[in-house]
Formats: sequence, C-alpha cells, structure tokens
Amino acid sequence: MFTNFNEAERKLRYPDDRRFFIGIKPAVFVIFLIILLATAGLAWFQYLVFGLPPDPSLSLPVRRYAAPAGFPIWLNLSHWVNFFFLILIIRSGLSILADHARLYWNNGCSPNSEWLRFTPVKVPDDEVWTAKEDARYISPVIGLPGYRHTIGLARHWHFLTVPFFLLNGAAFIALLFFTDQWERLVPTSWQVLPDSWNVFVHYATFHMPIEPNGFYHFNALQQISYFAVVFLLAPVAMLSGMAMSPAIENRLHWLPKLFGNRQGARSVHFLVMLAFVVFIIIHVAMIAATGLVRNMNHITVGSDNPDNRIGIYIGSGIILITIAFAFLAHWISWQRPRSLQRAEAAINGRLWHLSINKLAPKAYYKKKDISPYFWVNGKIPDSAEWRDLAASEFKDYRLKIGGLVDNPVELSLEELKKMDLEQNITMHHCIQGWSGIAEWGGLPLSKLIELVKPHPSVTTVAFYSFGEGLFGGTYYDTHSLDNCMKPASILAWEMNYQPLSATHGAPLRLRVENQLGYKMVKWISKIEFLETHLHTGKGFGGKNEDDEYFDLLADT
Repeated sequence: MFTNFNEAERKLRYPDDRRFFIGIKPAVFVIFLIILLATAGLAWFQYLVFGLPPDPSLSLPVRRYAAPAGFPIWLNLSHWVNFFFLILIIRSGLSILADHARLYWNNGCSPNSEWLRFTPVKVPDDEVWTAKEDARYISPVIGLPGYRHTIGLARHWHFLTVPFFLLNGAAFIALLFFTDQWERLVPTSWQVLPDSWNVFVHYATFHMPIEPNGFYHFNALQQISYFAVVFLLAPVAMLSGMAMSPAIENRLHWLPKLFGNRQGARSVHFLVMLAFVVFIIIHVAMIAATGLVRNMNHITVGSDNPDNRIGIYIGSGIILITIAFAFLAHWISWQRPRSLQRAEAAINGRLWHLSINKLAPKAYYKKKDISPYFWVNGKIPDSAEWRDLAASEFKDYRLKIGGLVDNPVELSLEELKKMDLEQNITMHHCIQGWSGIAEWGGLPLSKLIELVKPHPSVTTVAFYSFGEGLFGGTYYDTHSLDNCMKPASILAWEMNYQPLSATHGAPLRLRVENQLGYKMVKWISKIEFLETHLHTGKGFGGKNEDDEYFDLLADT
C-alpha cells in the first residue's frame, strides 16, 4: 500500500514474525480486578441489596431557556478538529510504542521487569540482544506509518500534530470561559459526585437513566467525564510527554518525579492514550444509543432538530475525510518522507532550538541510582581495523580530530586520559523508549574544543564510528558546537567505573546529555569540525537522520 521498499528495507520493515501478543504481569490483573469490583461490582451490590438509587436526571431543572443553550460554531469546529488530531496522535503513538513494545515503572528497564509488553519475545540470556532487534511490527492499518523500525516517521507525525492539538485545546478552553459554555462542562457543586455515582449505577446494571437533552445540559456522569477529558487527561498527556524529553529530564528532574520516574511518565502516557480510546468508544456508542440524528445535529450544526439528517451527513463526511487522510498520510510517509522530515524540523526543530535545547543538564543521580541493566544498541563493528584495535586493547588507537580547526591532532587513549577526567551519572534516553542510568567517565568536549581551536565559522561537530548503520554504511552523527559545550558533554572511555565494553562503544563513545541516545555515537573513529551538517552524508545530520528520517535536534 503506497510503499517502495527495496529488499533490505522490506526485510526490516515487514519481518516474518508479525505475531500480536499482550503480556501482562499478574499484579496488573489484580489491580484491574480491584478497580472492577470497586466500580461495577459495587454498583451491582448496591442494586441487588438496596435497589436502584434515584435517577438524578429526574430532579434536573428545566433549562430550555437558561444559559448555556446549544453549541456555538467554535465549539463544534473545535470538537471535530480535536477528533482529527487525536486520531493522528494515537496512531503515530502506537507506531512509536512498537519500537520498544514494553512498559515499565523503573528507570532501568531490565528485561522481565516490564508490567506490560506487546511482544512474545523474551530477552535471551545467552546472546547479545539489542533494543533494535526487540522492535515489533505494527500494521499500518493501526499505526502511522506502521511496519517495523519506522519510529522516525512516526515521531514526525506525532510531533507535527501535537502543537496544533494543543493550540486547538487552548483556544477551546479560552472560548469556554469567555462564554457561558463553561457552565455546561465545569461542575459547580460537590453534589456532582454522588449524582455521577447514581447515574453510573444505572448504566452499570443496564438500567438506562433518563437522558437529558444535551443541547441544554448533561447528566452528572457526562459532565464529570467531559470535564476529566479536557482538564485532566489532556494536561496529563502533555506533562507526561514532556517528562520523557532528555533535555527536560536532565534539567527539570522534578517533572518526571510527578509520575514516579521517566518510565512512569511513559507508562502514564500510554494509559492516558488508552483512556482516550475507551472514552471515544463509549462516547460514540452513547451518541448512537441516545438519539444519533439529534446528537449529531447538536455537534455539527448547533441545531436541536431531531428529524433533519444534515448532522449525520456532515459528521459522516468528517469521518470519511479523516479516513482519507490516513491513506494520504501513509502515502506521504513512503513517497515524500523527506518533505515530512523537513516540515517537522521547520516547526518543532525551531521550537526546540529556541526553548528546551537551551536548558543545560544538571547533575542529579547518585551511585545508588545506577541501573543493573543497560540495553545494548547498534551493531558491534565488523571492520578489520576495529577488531585489530580491540585485540590489542586499543593500545594502537588514535582518535583523529580535524576539519575546520587551527590545531588538528591525533590522540591515543592514554593521551586523552591525561588531559582530564570528568565523571557523571546520567540517564540515557533511547528514541525507542527505554532508559538506563549509568556512570560515564571521560574527557569534557570543551577541553578538546579548546585544544583544537575551531574556526569562527564552525557550528557543527561530526562524530564518525567504526560501526555501521541499520542499512549499512559508516555510522555518524552531528551535534551543534553549542551542545558540545554544555555540561556533562564528554568523550567517554568509562562506564560504571570500568573501561567501556565492546558492546557499549569501546574505545570511545559520546555523551551529550540533552539529546536522545542515537546521537551518542559509539566506537568513535574520528571527529570533524564543520560549518554545517548539510555537506556530510546525505545532508540531514546523521546516519539515522539520513536513512531512518530521525530528528537532527533530538531534545525530546
């Protein structure tokens, strides 16, 4: 469907193993059972022992001529725009999740510590299993863009949509309180809580309560549900998303702690998405069950006419447009991916550059926080040069540093170690979703920059690896000179107070703590100082940026 994969891409994007699987920890079933008993179970107990409670809808005042009456055009537009963007966010979010289909409550992400997984694969103990291998296939019918290893494109759709979703929400809330429409949505009495429970008892025991005409007011359960979606789910989605940003987490450590930790934020982000999906299903079902024609007229043309079918036609048209856009989005993903990449960079790249990219990492973690497990990613170099160097414990290794500098140099590990040693305990944020806390020791990049004296025209530093990218070819990535000068930006030869292992990047790997993990080049062979990233590789700033459409600026 609108794809032009070559053989190598097809093998990666469309693997033989496409099994769907849900693995849930037993404790989660217990929690779910407790919630079920505390809600539906308690409702049935009340009904069977005490009978149905009074229907609070019967005591609602007649408000046909009281404010607010009807749905203004701005509210109807906002409702449907929100629906359109929310579908894009959910579908692209599912594609992002598939790249590391495991959810945790701990920062270390150790195998078997996940509370929920969507992969049948158990991490093997007798071989090196990379996070890249652990990624799962997701159907493009469900995810945007779907397939496997498409997180770069999925993130573009996600982050292109989020700003407009938030702007729409901000405009909705502003107009809500500028007009009298807030009275429909915001409870003004604690009586809404017992009334909501009474309505819930009716629904849970299959006794439909009297349905008020939503054109004038909602029942208590509807009101509190809509209030929660607007003023609870949406803000929690935004804050939990921000808490996963390496630039934010490494500076504003209090934000992830609102959710327990960074992985707690990721799990909450998923649960909020699930809550939106459940709400949409119940919301649509109730609209259909309580008068589809009339309700659709309410939310499309602001009319209370129970007979005119114009609302059905308009609503159906919007849904069809949303479905048609899903096909267009899939086509854009595979026929115009560079346009998508450039559009996201133009909007969010500039936004991040002017905001969170300016945050300087701040030390927070202690030795006790170091993760017992740290996922491996990237292919161990297979070049004869690296294998020979590794065999001699890198005694003959020379780091080549050149480009637009006054003092190009070649330095051995011993020479680098004599220059300085900075040790930091930081959190690694992988673009796939996993994290890990480790100690890194090495040379501050600021010291190296001071030594080589880059030309005034230099804005970019390129780091080249002995390793290869996903589709072959030398792995490299670039960073702004400004980010290389930030605190905790180092060339690390040490991990957890031991020399770097082969799997984690020996002899040298990069640490720039306000960026995602794919920017932390491992097995570094050389460094070049450049005027711009545009003339390196394919011109997008890195191997993953070139081949997998990742972000040049990876603050979030």
